[in-house]
Amino acid sequence: MADYDALDRPALIRLLQRRDAERQLGLVWERDEIDADSAVNSDYVALELDAGLSHGDAPWDNLIIEGDNFDALRALRASHKGAINCIYIDPPYNTGNRDFVYNDRFVDRTHRFRHSLWLEFMYRRLQLAKELLADDGVIFVSIDDNELFRLGMLMDRVFGEDNKIGTVIWKNVTDNNPSRVVTEHEYLLFYGKNKSSVPAEWKSSEVATKAAMLAVEEELLSAYVDDTELQAEYTAWFRNNKDQLSPLDNYKFIDRAGIYAGSRSVHNPGKEGYRYDVFHPETQQACTQPLMGYRFPKATMDSLLDQKRILFGSDHNKLIELKIYLRDYRSKLSSVIDLDGRSGANELRAIFNNEKVFNNPKPVDLLSRLLSFVTSEQDVVLDFFAGSGTTAQAVTQLNAEDGGNRRFILVSSTEATDDQPDKNLCRDVCAERVRRVLGGYTNARGQDVPGLDGGFAYLRARRVPKHRMSQKLDHAEIWNALQLLHARPLTPWPGDGFAVDVAGDGSAFGYLANAYPASCARMQAWLEAHGDEPATLYSWAPERWRTAGSPHDWRPIPQHLRERFGR
Repeated sequence: MADYDALDRPALIRLLQRRDAERQLGLVWERDEIDADSAVNSDYVALELDAGLSHGDAPWDNLIIEGDNFDALRALRASHKGAINCIYIDPPYNTGNRDFVYNDRFVDRTHRFRHSLWLEFMYRRLQLAKELLADDGVIFVSIDDNELFRLGMLMDRVFGEDNKIGTVIWKNVTDNNPSRVVTEHEYLLFYGKNKSSVPAEWKSSEVATKAAMLAVEEELLSAYVDDTELQAEYTAWFRNNKDQLSPLDNYKFIDRAGIYAGSRSVHNPGKEGYRYDVFHPETQQACTQPLMGYRFPKATMDSLLDQKRILFGSDHNKLIELKIYLRDYRSKLSSVIDLDGRSGANELRAIFNNEKVFNNPKPVDLLSRLLSFVTSEQDVVLDFFAGSGTTAQAVTQLNAEDGGNRRFILVSSTEATDDQPDKNLCRDVCAERVRRVLGGYTNARGQDVPGLDGGFAYLRARRVPKHRMSQKLDHAEIWNALQLLHARPLTPWPGDGFAVDVAGDGSAFGYLANAYPASCARMQAWLEAHGDEPATLYSWAPERWRTAGSPHDWRPIPQHLRERFGR
């Protein structure tokens, strides 16, 4: 806050005149009147690896970070600045119903500065998010009516109005609003770090794959009329071209109307649906009903059956599916997505044996649909309001579909409060969900669901005063930081005083944790074996090891970490 008491009257008049002349249209909130965000500090943020809560074998490419997301974002800025291709967040909507915490206290709708507290909270985190995005990276933010307009102006302020890509309406819920206007949707605001660098056509290989399949579909439909010939020709084409096309296995059937896939959108998500029998055409017995019944009333189902839009399994024991035609695909993302939001809750309950562990999780299909447009196979996806971990499941599911190697970074707090001091949302819900999705689980119906494979490192963000880094940082945390700075997957600190990491291209870095003779001997042996290839080496006393003509770059610890961490 400026010290106006020291200014005389003429100086104050000049200040007001200049302020009036510079005043522009924009978003203003009471930054001086509200309590400062306690998460905003100058401490260094260390990342502690918990191998026991991690999943799969090291090295780990994916990260789940437990802690305040402002801390985690500052830690990631040191290692991932300009390296994140896509950010998705589902922040608190600030409804006033205990969904938003500021300085360890819930903000209710009676708070005088309710909106200003939310804006300050979001502004600080979005600023960091912008720094993390690659030049062609994109961010999309979920929101509802409570803060839609303020968020839009805030996004304009942080990312620039010219970098707005669009707004997507997600038609997702039945009316739960007692007002005169029925509320049936939420919003997703899309912005780019630099819109001019974002491809005019979305970059996913899925776009090219489906476009190629559509072209083949036209040839097949124009040349064949017999369904058997259509199926045989398409199957042969798909088999011969699948390696080049990163095939979408769902789209592998064809009839007179075109290429199609089976979708379980005929099943009712989230709550009890319609109950009736659908009879299998071969066995003439009633097909197994979905867990929550059918989504459509019987009249609609009869119509779908007449249109031959229902897919049956080999017998009545398999759940029926709905035909979804490839012709309905478009290479541009629709501004309206119609997807029942209750499906997210149904998915999560299935993973946790019908137990409700999180309110209003986003559906996997929503995020996988969005990510299929904005990411390619090697991209990094960040979600720093990770909640129940839907983003990680969407990323790994998308990888399974197109053979990609996208990586995810999730950040989640514990959400512990005075009433629930032992609560740990990140450990018990977010990481546990991802662990089950990757490793496999038994759903609420007792069916084994195979895992999608992969792993993650589980990290905890810990604040360390910068002037105490020499005393408070442990070697494992330094090793984690150095691996991330060098864009390497994480491995646990070996604990023997000297560790080295060599990449596939031969580039290497090492950390000498102490000057014990055994540690120094291991380092010298490695340097001799490494030859004259330059390496980056870190030590608490690098001047001791620097020699004239040495090809190696010696850097000081903790000074180098402090400099990379920045303000």
